[in-house]
Amino acid sequence: MANLGIPQNTIEVLQKYHFNFQKKYGQNFLIDTGVLDRIIAAAGITKEDCVLEIGPGIGTMTQYLAEAAREVVAVEIDKALIPILKDTLSVYDNVTILNEDILKVDINGIVQERNGGRPIKVVANLPYYITTPIIMGLFEQHVPLKSITIMVQKEVADRMQVGPGTKDYGALSLAVQYYAKPEIVANVPPNCFIPRPNVGSAVIRLTRYEEPPVQVKDEHKLFALIRASFNQRRKTLVNGLGNASNLQISKEQVAQALEQMGLPTTVRGEALTLEEFAELSNLLF
Repeated sequence: MANLGIPQNTIEVLQKYHFNFQKKYGQNFLIDTGVLDRIIAAAGITKEDCVLEIGPGIGTMTQYLAEAAREVVAVEIDKALIPILKDTLSVYDNVTILNEDILKVDINGIVQERNGGRPIKVVANLPYYITTPIIMGLFEQHVPLKSITIMVQKEVADRMQVGPGTKDYGALSLAVQYYAKPEIVANVPPNCFIPRPNVGSAVIRLTRYEEPPVQVKDEHKLFALIRASFNQRRKTLVNGLGNASNLQISKEQVAQALEQMGLPTTVRGEALTLEEFAELSNLLF
């Protein structure tokens, strides 16, 4: 089968099927064999692995995954791509294509059925608008995962790995770092895609922790607290959390907890580490 990482082969497939890119799905297909090799290497795919691929497109990365893994389950939302995938992946008997919306799929069910409940690896080239809900969904549903290796917009990758006090630091940084160790493994310029996106991309690997690095009494409360802390970034924590209707805590309670932690009552959410948020959550709830 023709290697779709070679631009000419991708163009031929798109012409053969008169494929039109759908803006609503944020489709940008990778055409760089070097980047594809780096993704497979970063994900550490072996013949033991069952891989979940989100958004296979025309099957470019799927071909590489099928060569390296024991089994690949590829979930594609765009039904116009299904006949193309059946064609480009016809030589592989270890690939299952599902025409579904990843946000509605029972991923835990797939892991049970395909991998006996053992942790899978997730690999994806994700459109910007849906990156956060997909990643958070995988973590919050406690899908058994070894790692998530994904191509995302460069600034989103930066946001996942930064620490307190930077402008990119926020709820996504904290959530990712609670569940996994983030590491940017490659920066990818726009000319590696058809059509070319307007922004640079990066490949980031999130290696799942066996146990979260902090201990909290209630994970849901922790994340509600973190989200409320960044909903209004410019506000102090006392005001931001005191005004959050879903938390039902008073400004006095917040101020008291911060004082107990030795923090000023004027502190903002962007100054707190994950450990400090965990401590605050445990004190408040």
